[in-house]
Amino acid sequence: MPFAYRGDIAHADVAFDAWAPTLEELFQEAGRATMQVMVENLSEVRPAQTLEVKLEEENEEMLLFDFLNELIFYKDARRLLLLPTEVSVAPADGGFVLRARLSGEEIDVVRHQMNTDVKAVTMLRYKLEKVAKGWRATVVLDV
Repeated sequence: MPFAYRGDIAHADVAFDAWAPTLEELFQEAGRATMQVMVENLSEVRPAQTLEVKLEEENEEMLLFDFLNELIFYKDARRLLLLPTEVSVAPADGGFVLRARLSGEEIDVVRHQMNTDVKAVTMLRYKLEKVAKGWRATVVLDV
């Protein structure tokens, strides 16, 4: 599991660290960690729908911030539980562009054991950094 939840950052929120050898894999792991806060068993989320997402930001750190908030937006606005299946990040026009394929389905309260409702990603101790073994992020979710 390339992410771990942390109890030492925020007591009223949920915090986690995610890490991966590539930036794209980090985005996927952070997306899974965010969804795991909301859904007990991610293996119960069927890939019934696929969405393509494109986001642009000035740096990789804000791109991850927007990406995780996008997953939360789809949960709130369309009742969709989505997991990233493909992610690419590339430089573009003085910033970065993310293209991602998200797969999942509408919330089914019979099959999906829902946990804590996540409202948003916060800036509290939020960080994305390049490290010796790839990339690492610290994320705090407002619940």
